[in-house]
Amino acid sequence: MNEVSKANMEVYRKLAVARAKLRTQVLKKSGLNKFAGYQYFELGDFLHPTLQIFDEIGLVGIVSFTKEEASLYIVDVDNGGMITITSPFGSAALKGCHEVQNIGAVETYQRRYLWVTAMEIVEHDALDATTGRKGDGPIITPKSGIGEDLPNDIKEFLMELASSCKELVDNGKAKSAYDLIKSNALEADQEVWLSTQMDSATRAAIKKSKST
Repeated sequence: MNEVSKANMEVYRKLAVARAKLRTQVLKKSGLNKFAGYQYFELGDFLHPTLQIFDEIGLVGIVSFTKEEASLYIVDVDNGGMITITSPFGSAALKGCHEVQNIGAVETYQRRYLWVTAMEIVEHDALDATTGRKGDGPIITPKSGIGEDLPNDIKEFLMELASSCKELVDNGKAKSAYDLIKSNALEADQEVWLSTQMDSATRAAIKKSKST
């Protein structure tokens, strides 16, 4: 095994130690998806303790982006060894936001996903919470396949939008919910996927409000 390989193996060893240390800490999920009814880790929930652990054992994490890829470089500050975790960069296409805002939104989510992967953080699957539910949950329709290839950050935005629309409808403000959807100037596939995240009563109320 050459010196470079030995250095990189030491990074893996330290990363394993860091993961073990993080598992001993009590982390609180501050993110809440009101519509799907689950909590999730926001970046700030676990990044600060992770960086503290990294500092203790001699690791540093550096996030970098290109047009095609997001990368997290984990470097051993003692011997210079490095491993890289990558993810396809993805894109955001929400109208009403300029290009820099869309890029910033994707970078924020990518940073979170890279660190979740690096530290093997296990949390609720957002898609599990929005499929196959009955009653007040999302209704799966014949068109539900449309929009399934949307980036995860767009889906999370649309789930939050669905939650806001339901709250407005529940408070007798269906027209406001309709106006809220239109103000975001969604693409056709985004609007169809949004509809699958609403219960039938909410969709019916919003549809009826268009004629008032």
